[in-house]
Amino acid sequence: MIKKFTLIFWIMLLLASCSSVNHSDIIHSEKESRLTVKEEIPLGFFPRNLTVAAVGDSLTQGVGDSTERGGYVPYLEMSLEKDKSVQDAVFYNFGVKGNRSDQLLKKLGTDEVKDVVKNVDAVIITIGGNDVMKVVRENFSNLKLRAFAKEKEIYEQNLTEVLDSIKEVNPNSKIVLIGLYNPFLKWFSEITEINAILGDWNDTSQDLLRNYPGTYFVEIDDIFENTDDNLLYTDYFHPNDKGYELIAGRVHQILTEEVLKDIPYKRKAEGNGEKLIER
Repeated sequence: MIKKFTLIFWIMLLLASCSSVNHSDIIHSEKESRLTVKEEIPLGFFPRNLTVAAVGDSLTQGVGDSTERGGYVPYLEMSLEKDKSVQDAVFYNFGVKGNRSDQLLKKLGTDEVKDVVKNVDAVIITIGGNDVMKVVRENFSNLKLRAFAKEKEIYEQNLTEVLDSIKEVNPNSKIVLIGLYNPFLKWFSEITEINAILGDWNDTSQDLLRNYPGTYFVEIDDIFENTDDNLLYTDYFHPNDKGYELIAGRVHQILTEEVLKDIPYKRKAEGNGEKLIER
């Protein structure tokens, strides 16, 4: 009888012990589950270092910039480094005045540009304005929409190869394309067709970017359209200092609202902080 009682006692004790362990595990599991539910960390909580390659035409080189420091680039760098989410921003400027989309493609194929692009977080592009001007110059006495449509097909193909080229060198890089604006609005407002043509080219660029993850479009045409201020240089084509500053502000907005969220943190920026200007 004693042996039977002892056996029952040990069985009950074992069951109680198992029940206690399971209950503890459940509580512990619930605590861990609660700990893993966290809100998204604000961008400014861990300021990051950012490395950017700026490529393209005269808007990147900075024609019309009285300081001759590189168009929108220094304004963007300054505003980024004032941002709580960025500790340091390093820019490499490869802008070449007069460059069309086919010439940008060749520039991206050079070793000096590829060596930089493969290590950057983002590539910012200004291109297309000289492709449009090529049509204007070649058909000035007899401008027809057909000529712009044909050149747009070439531009679209070149831009596709530009994007492919950057992604091939650096698949993780973010690509920011700055749109076209109409420099003729203030002085030749009666040429409404140009505005429609540039809008069509911008739409084509945006449609193309949708095929590539990690790409962003910056609209700037409204900056020059909806203002009474003179934002153009004395050549009536390129932006002046104020124009470049406003472009930089629009790019900064896209970077902080969209691009930076998609860039992983890293301990240090690539390069030594010096700005490489290769033209």
